[in-house]
Amino acid sequence: MASSAPTAHDGDPFADRRAYPRVPVALPAFLQVQDERHSVQLLDLSAGGAKLISPLSLATGTAVTLDCGTLGRVAIVRWRSGEVIGVSFETELEAREITALIQRSEALQKLMQTRE
Repeated sequence: MASSAPTAHDGDPFADRRAYPRVPVALPAFLQVQDERHSVQLLDLSAGGAKLISPLSLATGTAVTLDCGTLGRVAIVRWRSGEVIGVSFETELEAREITALIQRSEALQKLMQTRE
């Protein structure tokens, strides 16, 4: 039997509709667009996608490859707001891949703090 209780999506047009929870990270990465490779900053990720900072003007629907060392995933640009881009992965990340990237981000953050 279906529930008649309202969901967050019913009354809020700006409700978060992501299928996967996002995890904040701070990692340098590369975005490959056709034959060009560009430096970007990974801000957060989930099994299904990522948010990053990039000065590139990429249209929605552009195919890219996100390369963050141990992570290499084909993705599609889904949205853009200024220099922030949201991409969805062609294949989902596994939990161990997300955990490894979180650990790399935390280690990099600690390293940067010791250098200050």
